[in-house]
Amino acid sequence: MTEAAPPKSAYQHAQLRVFKILEGDVTEPASRFCEIFIALLVVLNVVAIILESVPDIHEEWGHFFHYFDLFSVGVFSLEYVLRVWSYAQKFADEGGTAWEGRKSYIFSFFGMVDFFSTVPFYLQLLLPGTDLRVLRMFRLLRIFKLSRYNSAMDDMFEAIKSERDSFSSALFLLLISGLLFSSLIYIIEGHDQPEVFPSIPAAMHWFVITIISGWGNVDPVTFPGVILVIITQILAIALAAILTGVVSTAYTTQVSRREALYEMEIREVLADGVVTAEEEAHLRAVQAKYGMSDEQVESIAAQVRAEKEKSTD
Repeated sequence: MTEAAPPKSAYQHAQLRVFKILEGDVTEPASRFCEIFIALLVVLNVVAIILESVPDIHEEWGHFFHYFDLFSVGVFSLEYVLRVWSYAQKFADEGGTAWEGRKSYIFSFFGMVDFFSTVPFYLQLLLPGTDLRVLRMFRLLRIFKLSRYNSAMDDMFEAIKSERDSFSSALFLLLISGLLFSSLIYIIEGHDQPEVFPSIPAAMHWFVITIISGWGNVDPVTFPGVILVIITQILAIALAAILTGVVSTAYTTQVSRREALYEMEIREVLADGVVTAEEEAHLRAVQAKYGMSDEQVESIAAQVRAEKEKSTD
């Protein structure tokens, strides 16, 4: 028999509430406001970064962009500090330590995004006069903060992970094709265009450009070279179709799996015919986690109720 967890202090309760608000807990009224505010601020930051790159706009509104960046960095820095502080409660109910919770955030994808999207500002303060324009482009990482409030990217990563064998096969085919076609184009066109294909690595550059864009910025001067370029372009289309098919199938499977998991949760809740306030809050939390609409949830719930009524008749 496991021992009951010790009662939380007021300090720990404050940590837990901040954690729930920042993590989008549906039981916290302030959570929704926090999500909308952070998401809107991220979108405005991306728009500001894009507009700031236009010389005329930057010259006229540079001071506004500067003050807006100061405000944004302040908000995002506060968010980062609060997340590090409040994640001490993530595993508290399971007997985990505060460091385990904080470590799970600091070294997570979103933790790294939160850190690197603000650190260029502080580097500029520590190293005044240094050209940190490249580091400032890390501000664009803030767009990934939106993924925290949408399960689409998580679904995509899970889909790719579940189909990693298919992806590895396609990438292996791409590698073999790259080595083969780069060597052939070097052999065929290297003597006639030595400035374009001086070596096999240079030919690999042509192959990559051709696969990505459909044209490697080089016109072959020999008939075998023309045939090889056509075959390479066809291969590019085929590989794109294969990868697209794998991703779309895996993503559809992931969405179906998500709906099945939610349906399982509903069946467990409706098993005794009574839905408590705690169970309802749990279902809403799962709905938010999976990014399901109210219509999807109602459809699944109606189907489960109908099956339950039919089985009792």
